[in-house]
Amino acid sequence: MTAFVLSDARLLAASGAVAAPGAVAVADGSIAWAGPQADLPSDFARAERVSLEGRLLTPALIDCHTHLVHGGHRAREFALRLEGASYEQIAREGGGIVSTVRATRAASEDDLVAQALPRLDALLAEGVATVEIKSGYGLDVETELRMLRAARRLAALRPVGVTTTFLGAHAVPPEYSGRAEAYLDEVALPALRAAHAEGLVDAVDAFCEGIAFSPAQVARVFAEARALDLPVKLHAEQLSNLGGAALAARNGALSADHLEHLDAEGVAAMAAAGTVAVLLPGAFYALRETVVPPVAALRAAGVPMAVATDCNPGTSPMTSLLLAMNMACTFFRLTPAEALAGVTVHAARALGLSDRGAIAAGLRADLAAWDVGEPAELAYRIGFNPLHRRWVAGSPA
Repeated sequence: MTAFVLSDARLLAASGAVAAPGAVAVADGSIAWAGPQADLPSDFARAERVSLEGRLLTPALIDCHTHLVHGGHRAREFALRLEGASYEQIAREGGGIVSTVRATRAASEDDLVAQALPRLDALLAEGVATVEIKSGYGLDVETELRMLRAARRLAALRPVGVTTTFLGAHAVPPEYSGRAEAYLDEVALPALRAAHAEGLVDAVDAFCEGIAFSPAQVARVFAEARALDLPVKLHAEQLSNLGGAALAARNGALSADHLEHLDAEGVAAMAAAGTVAVLLPGAFYALRETVVPPVAALRAAGVPMAVATDCNPGTSPMTSLLLAMNMACTFFRLTPAEALAGVTVHAARALGLSDRGAIAAGLRADLAAWDVGEPAELAYRIGFNPLHRRWVAGSPA
């Protein structure tokens, strides 16, 4: 057994309380024990000790919603929005997702990996140890597969856990304009089957919105995912209320994401199903939205709330999960403790990962040590990175 002890730490417990001095014993990549340092089991008396000198120790962070792999950028659309163009207007005029599709289709797998690595490195530098990466900028079979292959390669190039999500139902490409059903039949669903056969998919997502896919069309995607025994999630209620969150919950979705226009029915359905609400304040900020997700209602209903960057080239070109935490507090009125839970334990749940997201025996030793006085500082500071060190599956990273 390869073991070591992180000692002299202030441990963030699952309750949010901080215990000091605390210690964590790590063995073979997992947390073997965690608790008050005075109670460290004698089994670890001879193990190597790494003193954290009073630093805060938390689970490593989890970014549970990103579009990290893509070609090109959309800086011009940023300028257009500042001049008054809406997200929908830009999309209908050939910009938006479709413009990224053109750049992504033109990129090789090596190109996609090379472009994604700096974005991934920025997240890792802030204590992230698990990242979800979606496809959805290919919108043809081969490019969707190429995106997922690139995402898998990132996990081999960096010390990080990567989960991949198939998002073929992200937009209708120009060659299928007005023929969304045909696109699903001829591209999205066949691509999903091919990606699953190649072992490239951990979950299935879709964009339920007037500029994307209807609830009935999303239901077809979910049915195919169910046939392949894959969990589902959904971009829902971002720009309007189509009942997507309730649809997702009825299908046992891991999460429903965005949720600015979520109604009481959707909240109740998510609470009953245990579906996580993933809040994405970066897109809210970039689009200058004014309708906020119903956080008070979600809180009252006991719906777990995760926070993610939604890193993407058009509506959330953000590679800072710490900034997403601050935005979730500032714009959506999460407490700092809720924001931290949102990028750890609830983010893990949004990905269906039961082996990480907390400091507890038996979980993967994904940990982060911080130069902060209290946990609230992680959400409080803007543009400041207090990470001291992180460990991924017990290895310093």
